[in-house]
Amino acid sequence: MTYCVGLLLNAGLVLLSDTRTNAGLDNISTYRKMFTFEEPGERVIVMMTAGNLSVTQTTLARLAEDINNPDATHETSIMKAENMLDVATMVGEMLSRVTAETKVRMDRMNQSASASMIVAGQRKGGRMRLFLIYPEGNFIEATEDTPYLQIGEHKYGKPILDRVISADTPLEDARKAALLSMDSTLRSNLSVGMPLDMVVIETDALRITEQRRIEANDEKFAAMSAAWSQALRDAFTQIK
Repeated sequence: MTYCVGLLLNAGLVLLSDTRTNAGLDNISTYRKMFTFEEPGERVIVMMTAGNLSVTQTTLARLAEDINNPDATHETSIMKAENMLDVATMVGEMLSRVTAETKVRMDRMNQSASASMIVAGQRKGGRMRLFLIYPEGNFIEATEDTPYLQIGEHKYGKPILDRVISADTPLEDARKAALLSMDSTLRSNLSVGMPLDMVVIETDALRITEQRRIEANDEKFAAMSAAWSQALRDAFTQIK
């Protein structure tokens, strides 16, 4: 299982993912689920993945091949696409194709070949955009009314986002909300696990503003988690 969340704000993007994969109680591993593509000053793209690892890895590998192809064009490479809508379309088409190919083999073993992705970023001259790509290749986009998207085990981390996130939320508060959303998920579902990957992209920066990995022994994250737990307990006892 996975939990990834992306926040689209007037001030920029905040993206956060866990790294745990679970193929059974005795087969738990750590795999990166956040991938960045950047040409500073021109465009920045971030992808996060959830679902069947074979599908997501193959999809990313093929997208990377198309980027590195010397004959790449704006119709074949996400790093040459004319806008983020075209990027989402290209990623969706690749994900759909790989899903269909993998499903034929997985069906024989009664296993799922489903996967989904979050795609976010900005191209020079365009606005920041955030998309959720479904296994079939279709997608939805974050809006001012719904400025965040989630994939994977999303239900535990959703309430805090619903309560505190709007398009006008400052980046610092958005970082905090994303991390507390992840903390709630970590506490309620053992199939989501650390370390975490976080990326922040300021509006019109056209590059990654902040990127860090948060390990299990991260003192700041632990302090935030403890403070949130205490605040919830205090609020609970004060309600009459």
